[in-house]
Amino acid sequence: ENADPQKTAFLLCKAWTLYSVTPLYGFRRGRLKHYAQLLSAFIAAEKQKGLAVEVGVELDIKVTLSSLADLRGSERDQAALLVQLSSKSQASSGSSEDKVVWLGWFCCVFGEELSENVPEGFTCLPLFLSHGAESYTSLVGSWFQKTFDCCFRRLAISPMNLSWMAAMWAGCKLDRGARALELVFSVPRLSHPLDISYAIHPEDAKALWDTVQKTPGEITQEEVNVFMDCLYAHFHRHFKIHLSAAKLVKVSTAVASAHCDGIVKILHNQYLPGVLMLLTELAIDQIQ
Repeated sequence: ENADPQKTAFLLCKAWTLYSVTPLYGFRRGRLKHYAQLLSAFIAAEKQKGLAVEVGVELDIKVTLSSLADLRGSERDQAALLVQLSSKSQASSGSSEDKVVWLGWFCCVFGEELSENVPEGFTCLPLFLSHGAESYTSLVGSWFQKTFDCCFRRLAISPMNLSWMAAMWAGCKLDRGARALELVFSVPRLSHPLDISYAIHPEDAKALWDTVQKTPGEITQEEVNVFMDCLYAHFHRHFKIHLSAAKLVKVSTAVASAHCDGIVKILHNQYLPGVLMLLTELAIDQIQ
């Protein structure tokens, strides 16, 4: 909640691909500059198909590793780690400038459940988000796995978890930027793909959630089920279609949007910690 909006603004409104990451072994926060040089040389060598590359020499791809101390839920969480890849582009003036070509970051927001149960020497940053070419994601992931004996796995989001997101985010109060709650469903067993988009006015969605939620600040599975059932019943009354027979694949709100393939876009800085807490929980569940 103490995150500086200016320092985290670059995280908003980008499509991030989610991964879960097992604890990193032997990671040292004080060696970030050295790690950046090693990763840069690794990427250059891979692009040159295995030719040796000297560490520390200026390369086409520049790697920057930095800590985002604000992005954590409690003092027991590790500070987030930002990985940035830049390429040198020749500006019209003749001077070279760095252009960011890929971003990735590790974080842990209220991840005590995992961090309290790992041996000494391990660093818990279970959630990894990437934005940019998949080829760079693969290279960065490969280097981290080899260097710190960890494992990356794509993090999908189940329809049940998407329902939770719809309910939680529909109930959020926003000073600005209110937008419709949109649910996208995929209809199974058809010869041609068919998606159904269902949009609910934000005030209507919040009013419904307020009638369903019994204790402010607490959410139960039963309340989420009632919320979704009410939306399904309303849709059926108007269109005679049972949405419960389709698969919920995407949720979009003013707070964030999430797709079942594990693609998330965070739209509102106010709720950034809350969104990351939920995603951290999903990443830990996959690891365990």
